[in-house]
Amino acid sequence: MNTWRMTSELFISVDSKKISIALTEDKKLVEYQEEGQTASFNVGNIYLAKVKKLMLGLNASFVNVGYERDAFLHYLDLGVNFNSYSKYLKQVASDKKNLYPISKAHIEPDLEKDGSVQTSLKQGQEVLVQIIKEPISTKGPRLSCDISFPGRYLVLTPFDDKISVSSKIKSSAERARLKQVIQSIKPKNFGVIVRTVAEGKRVAELDTEMKILLNRWEETMYKVQRAKSFPTCVFEETSRTVAMLRDLFNPSYENIYIDNEDVYNEIKDYVTLIAPERAGIVKLYTGKLPLFDNFDITRQIKSSFGKVVTYKHGAYLIIEHTEALHVVDVNSGNRAKSKDGQEANALDVNLGAADELARQLRLRDMGGIIVVDFIDMHLAEDRQKLYERMCENMKQDRARHNILPLSKFGLMQITRQRVRPATEVNVEEACPTCGGKGTIRSSIMFADQLTEKVDMLVNKLDIKKFTLHVHPYVYAYLSQGLWSIKRQWKLKYGMGVNVIPNQKLAFLQYEFYDANRQEIDMKGTYENH
Repeated sequence: MNTWRMTSELFISVDSKKISIALTEDKKLVEYQEEGQTASFNVGNIYLAKVKKLMLGLNASFVNVGYERDAFLHYLDLGVNFNSYSKYLKQVASDKKNLYPISKAHIEPDLEKDGSVQTSLKQGQEVLVQIIKEPISTKGPRLSCDISFPGRYLVLTPFDDKISVSSKIKSSAERARLKQVIQSIKPKNFGVIVRTVAEGKRVAELDTEMKILLNRWEETMYKVQRAKSFPTCVFEETSRTVAMLRDLFNPSYENIYIDNEDVYNEIKDYVTLIAPERAGIVKLYTGKLPLFDNFDITRQIKSSFGKVVTYKHGAYLIIEHTEALHVVDVNSGNRAKSKDGQEANALDVNLGAADELARQLRLRDMGGIIVVDFIDMHLAEDRQKLYERMCENMKQDRARHNILPLSKFGLMQITRQRVRPATEVNVEEACPTCGGKGTIRSSIMFADQLTEKVDMLVNKLDIKKFTLHVHPYVYAYLSQGLWSIKRQWKLKYGMGVNVIPNQKLAFLQYEFYDANRQEIDMKGTYENH
């Protein structure tokens, strides 16, 4: 008997401006993230910083970690081991030559749950803080003093001494084995959380990761010891791609395609470390077409983001974002009415909406409160069916979430963990030729303008090898006929001139790239020249 297995593939596209990561399940895009090359991946970063201001009414403090807005540290986020950390930080800072070993540190009494920030912190105090939420909208980052170092199988928690095993590991024998193994390899004054993927793993694999995480702790403490200014970043999360892989990686992945050699080597090393038998799935993409175009991801991005999202038989969702919540409206659109009547039609539209919405929540990484206005259904069993379908769909979601059954107004409320801003991709293309003025120079002149650019690159800037990216329609025009414009360029300017169709670009937009894939700024429009 054939058992169906979902195929997952990861695609990582790197250019000079940003890194884009796409995850597909059975060729369908389910997760997408993009980050500017200059932005650092903040969640997980650890800073040695100073308390700037106490907010007694909120039982919290504001801490400067180098953002334009101060970060927020609530009393409850100080963590039960805050007293131990405070004492240890003083011991580390007092000796700049030798690092005081954590094994000799004295574990102080736990912080009281109903205590006050006033008794634990004072203005100007040095604290070791970790970012647990990125700045979202007008809010600064959210901090915790409960430091942790996450790995693939284990999470290391200094000053804790407890061993916790993921509740998703059901076998009591396996839970007992893992606790025993960790107890035998865990150093004094450290706690460990055992992640679900550690199930069935050998002692050697767990011990290797434990050593890596301990090394990260020691490097962090060395930086604390030598810190001269505040705030100082003493631990930076691994690169965005590796951090995402750590949480996302699944041995069932068919392929991981990367179009950049440096990132490919980084990912290859990481997968070789955590799953050597699967290192072969990491592949360097060297095709002429852009990676996302080649695997039909660009088209899916363009059709999946934006305010209106269509799904089966003409039905569509309208997704609106506000400061406090996300609102989703379900519409049946122009679909034909079902033979079975209005109720069956409403159920069919709503079930399809539940499937698409679960994908959209992951795809956009929407967090906070999501309110969904489904089409009204009169039968209680149909409302229950819809609720169960939504719960089933959300099982694939890694973010913590909670779903409430439909209210009497037909609204479903969902809460979903939010640690970074929702991914927004602008799929509406501004006209690149008129800049919104509504009039352009004759488009028949466009090829002549491109020829001027190519000539300038070769003869004036002496760049003989480059790639010109254009919209697929323009590419078809440049390539048509035996004596095509593309061919004329190659004969006149040399074989180093390459033209590539790129679905990401608007109709009369173009981009030049040198041999190292760095963009050559030749201006994105031609109406100014």
